[in-house]
Amino acid sequence: MGRPGVVALAAILLTVAACASPAAPTGPAPEQLVVQVVSTRPHDPKAFTEGFEIDHGQLYESTGLEGHSSIRRSDAATGGGQATVDLPGKLFGEGLTVAEDTLWQLTWRNGFAIRRDPQTLADRGHVNVGGEGWGLCNQAEAHRLVMSNGTDTLTFRDPVTFAPTGSVTVRMNGAPVTMINELECAGGVVWANIWQTDRIVRIDPTSGQVTGVVDAAGLLDRSRYPDADVLNGIAAIPGSDRLLITGKQWPTSFEVRFVPARNAP
Repeated sequence: MGRPGVVALAAILLTVAACASPAAPTGPAPEQLVVQVVSTRPHDPKAFTEGFEIDHGQLYESTGLEGHSSIRRSDAATGGGQATVDLPGKLFGEGLTVAEDTLWQLTWRNGFAIRRDPQTLADRGHVNVGGEGWGLCNQAEAHRLVMSNGTDTLTFRDPVTFAPTGSVTVRMNGAPVTMINELECAGGVVWANIWQTDRIVRIDPTSGQVTGVVDAAGLLDRSRYPDADVLNGIAAIPGSDRLLITGKQWPTSFEVRFVPARNAP
């Protein structure tokens, strides 16, 4: 999701979630993590990033804003072989994921997901979602997709039909976590941007518990890039412990590790 210029309400909500007194035992406090930058890569500063994923060596990106939304594919290692398909003017592109031979792309308030060919990016048809679409990722080991809609609920969907198959509510210290935006499924957990903040949370998709919180503040020098919007975009790099993260209209993407704060230099 991502209308620009909205007050950072999510930061307040996340703080409330972290500090609220739970009514019942909530288990261990979330692990505190920080970002360790491995390298940087150029990123299109005009891309209002909503979805970000690497699959079979290809980097897929979905961008938002009416009249500027697109779906993009490029070589994840070199940035070459770029292909772009623009969405019709009234559509607002959102999260995406690849499931076998289908590339799913959400729309924000248009009420449907787009089924695409991962290679050509061609539109193969639409599936009704029944509400807003924000983030999306493929939990392949569980044979399901995970979708966010800005609430404290993650919805599980069939990777072939996109039909809902279940859901889980997300909690941290016993309180709901809302404004869950772009998602990445990796290693049995779900990484999620919290909209309008510099925080990424690690969610156990079975219980809905937040097990880790990443402080990603300070990655981009905003004094140099005043037009850059919020952090949004998480793509696990297959076969490694690294991720590629970026933001809306950022000129840079960062190859990173999330490490415990106590181990940070």
